[in-house]
Amino acid sequence: MLLGILFGFIMTQIEGGVSFVGDWIKPLGTIFVKMLKLIAIPLILASLIKGISDLKDISKFRNIGLRTMLTYIGTTVIAITIGLVLVNIMQPGNGVSEETIKQLTETYANDSGVTGKISEASKQQSSGPLQFLQDMVPDNAFKAFSDNGSMLQVIFFTILFGIAMLLIGEKKAEPIKRIFDSLNDVILKIVDIIMLTAPYAVFALLANVVVSSGDPDLLLALLKYAGTVVLGLALMIGFYMVLISVFTKKNPMWVLKQLSPAQLLAFSTSSSAATLPVTMERVEEHIGVDKEVSSFVLPVGATINMDGTSLYQAVAAVFISQALGFELTIGAQLTIVLTALLASIGSAAVPGAGMVMLVIVLESINFPSELLAIGLALIFAVDRPLDMCRTVVNVTGDATVSMLVAKSVGKLGDPKPKNWDDHYDEVK
Repeated sequence: MLLGILFGFIMTQIEGGVSFVGDWIKPLGTIFVKMLKLIAIPLILASLIKGISDLKDISKFRNIGLRTMLTYIGTTVIAITIGLVLVNIMQPGNGVSEETIKQLTETYANDSGVTGKISEASKQQSSGPLQFLQDMVPDNAFKAFSDNGSMLQVIFFTILFGIAMLLIGEKKAEPIKRIFDSLNDVILKIVDIIMLTAPYAVFALLANVVVSSGDPDLLLALLKYAGTVVLGLALMIGFYMVLISVFTKKNPMWVLKQLSPAQLLAFSTSSSAATLPVTMERVEEHIGVDKEVSSFVLPVGATINMDGTSLYQAVAAVFISQALGFELTIGAQLTIVLTALLASIGSAAVPGAGMVMLVIVLESINFPSELLAIGLALIFAVDRPLDMCRTVVNVTGDATVSMLVAKSVGKLGDPKPKNWDDHYDEVK
């Protein structure tokens, strides 16, 4: 990571360096992320079916599901609250000069990224209140399997399939259970193989982020805002560590060490979905969460649990309001809590989804629509690095909740790590 950042800075100083990174370095990172996304849906399918079929009791699944949803909602509300408290104390928007606002507006207000986020948000808002439930149910399972954006549909079908396996009886379900048990082992082995290339891919991803970042002067102007978001995210990770220490009695430093490959990958890719295969492997093999719990909690978390993103939205919404002189009442800030919570459930686990959610949050507090593009332009310059940081929190939150749920149902055991070459001697 550090070498990638350093290399990126060097390339920005060399003539033709930026295009060299784009042509020869960036593709290595893109291929790596594609490989991780390639196995995300097969992993959910195999892992969740194996997890449910191992339960032998549908009531256990109900307990896991209920505890998961309540814990995710609780941590998200706390994340939004931390963001609101910090931004009201530090007031980063009050220090932004008129000149900086004008410069940011001219640079980013008509950017395709900003306008695209606004149109995407209006599309989501025009849907009905139960649209997210409607979207969860696929009308074609194979179509859902072919699209990483349909992860909730895949989870819905897989849960239905797993429950049906339990209901036909152990004897009849045994042949298909063996297939999915083996498929799960194969997919996890693919994760191990892909991770052998991780250091080179992370180098490529970080180098590309550096060369494609905006004007350094504009980034410095937003330093107080970015610092407020990062401080909030750090506090959120501290909160997770307290939960882990109190409820699971595990050493928080040890947990962070075991989880660090998934966190670093989340930082490099800005995608919870791309990081999901690695998160599952670290949580199951290196922390000791039983597959019965992790196979449900982590895929659902990658889709609906966005603590880092929700915290960022709270800070960003108030920062934009402060900078543009839009008065926020206590009621409006409570509306931010509720809207950010609901928006996080329906948001995709992909880079940039937070900006779409932010538009929805801003419109919920009656922020003037003519200022929306200017508001997004204010934070667009630092969105990518902050997206990387908040994805780390999203992934850490998923892992923390999986540990808490596993502990509550007696499914948190000892780590059993596997290596890519465990059976290599048999086939070489």
